[in-house]
Amino acid sequence: MRSHRRPRPNSHNHFGDRQMLNLTLPFLTLGQTDNGAEENGSESVLPEQTEQMLDDAQRGVAGLIEGDVSGDNLMLLWSSVGWPITKAIILLVIAVILSQWIGKMVFRASSKAKIEPTLAKFFGAMARWAVLILAILTILQTFGIQTTSFAAVIAALGFAIGLAMSGTLGNIASGVMLLIFRPFKVGDFVVVSGVSGTVNEIELFTTTFDTPDKRRIIVPNGTIFGSTIENISHHQTRRVDVNVGVEYSADTGRTREVLLEAAGKVEGVLSDPAPAAVLTELADSSLNWTVRVWVNASDFWPVRERLTEQVKRSLDEAKIGIPFPQREVWMRQAGQ
Repeated sequence: MRSHRRPRPNSHNHFGDRQMLNLTLPFLTLGQTDNGAEENGSESVLPEQTEQMLDDAQRGVAGLIEGDVSGDNLMLLWSSVGWPITKAIILLVIAVILSQWIGKMVFRASSKAKIEPTLAKFFGAMARWAVLILAILTILQTFGIQTTSFAAVIAALGFAIGLAMSGTLGNIASGVMLLIFRPFKVGDFVVVSGVSGTVNEIELFTTTFDTPDKRRIIVPNGTIFGSTIENISHHQTRRVDVNVGVEYSADTGRTREVLLEAAGKVEGVLSDPAPAAVLTELADSSLNWTVRVWVNASDFWPVRERLTEQVKRSLDEAKIGIPFPQREVWMRQAGQ
């Protein structure tokens, strides 16, 4: 007579399943009060809706531990755990898509309002994060979790992070101020914090400059906003001054005439305002003159060089000397 033996289940897998299910029970009972607390009239930490959901989940998991895989038990688990989690995932996906769309809309609206691109990106990112945070709080409320405590925790955490990153946040705030008030823009030549160069890029944390000798310099926005800013490119025109000294024997009227003729021969000099030649100083060895002309800001350095060359050439042609420093020395012999 053949004996029929029931196949022995895999003890390792069975133990592993029971162990994992047992580990979930403490988490499903979080926030619930014991029977003693209920008898004493103590209020539950969680709302009634959340307690009911946790009770159903606990019963479903306990049924699985006991081997109950019936449809009723699975439906209990689905209604208490599966569906809320699925709903939360769906809401989160919708929130992510919606936040991306709102962020793009804010960026486009800011761009149409002729706001700096970096600032427009910042506004778009802020709108996107605001939607995500609101969605997360809404999802937590669907589980019956009170979000007031979360708001307090987030506020405290933000305060702590603000203290720890005061310098970084200060740079961000300064970057926003630079983008709003716009003391300079990309392409301007500025002098700030001991740095002179062309503005290459304005970001929230730093501003990048390119110097005339092609060096890339990155300066924190906090340093820039807290110092004096000289924007050389702000005006379309600039004045070029060239100083020159002539000998004392030169006639001042003739010297002024020669210098003005020299300024008129230089390409790039504007006629309005008109060039000027000003006697500025009676120095020890020379009569010092300043030739002043107005040029387009982009032509400043080329015109300055051409004007200096033309002043020297015109003075030489007019036989007006440019003296070296001179000093008279009186010598007296002993006994005289």
